[in-house]
Amino acid sequence: MKTFHIYTNQMKDADGSTTAYIQEYLLQKGCICKEYPDQSVEGIIVLGGDGTLLRAAREYLGMNIPMIGVNLGTLGYLAEVEKDQIDAALDSLIEDKYEVESRMMLSGIPVISGSSMEPMIALNDIVITRKGALHVIHFKIYVNGQLLSSYSADGMIISTPTGSTAYNLSAGGPIVEPRARLIMMTPVCSHTLGNNRTIILAADDVIDIEIAEYKPGEKQEVNASFDGRHPVNLNEGDKIRIIRSDKVTKIMKLSKVSFLETLQKKMRIY
Repeated sequence: MKTFHIYTNQMKDADGSTTAYIQEYLLQKGCICKEYPDQSVEGIIVLGGDGTLLRAAREYLGMNIPMIGVNLGTLGYLAEVEKDQIDAALDSLIEDKYEVESRMMLSGIPVISGSSMEPMIALNDIVITRKGALHVIHFKIYVNGQLLSSYSADGMIISTPTGSTAYNLSAGGPIVEPRARLIMMTPVCSHTLGNNRTIILAADDVIDIEIAEYKPGEKQEVNASFDGRHPVNLNEGDKIRIIRSDKVTKIMKLSKVSFLETLQKKMRIY
């Protein structure tokens, strides 16, 4: 790998020193750093944290360029490379000592007043939460056109395996190997007895989440967000259709450390 693009979170590298260091290191090794990615770019180095990598995944959606994250934040579960490992990581990339994982993504299609909007893409999750007054949200969940269940909860998280260690985990959902192909649906603070567990669905299932009636005479309004951004307002009778996206995010992996070892180190769960 010889041609790179560096995607920097300006807040995490405020003085630009880390970006400049990586650029100079690559240039000294005979590599090329492009200001803007094009089809000649072989890899994107993302400086920041997990949120920065999620933004880069959406921004360069469809370009099919593998990415690697350099963690300048705190936990950095997606961002594999720590700041003191930069030199070794760059050498591995230059010497083609890496593997590429394809991570599935979700496509969410809001259907508002019967009209479908443009699909929105997420690598981690699509989350439906309440807007305005603090009240429980009533959902109707359909899978492949069949009513699965009705829920009353503070929210609903629809997650990929990559997103299993994000909000899904905080809400009590399972941790899933990120290369898996499945969809998780985890309620947030379910108010319905027996409906407080995550449901695991096939990657090719079609999920429709309809905003049901709240109370007679009172309208229910919620937000649907995609990887924590781009909120879309939904009202009673609206729905969001969630399917597996035909796009993927390619993540470069340098370490031979297993998924469980990474969990033990970063999540402190064992």
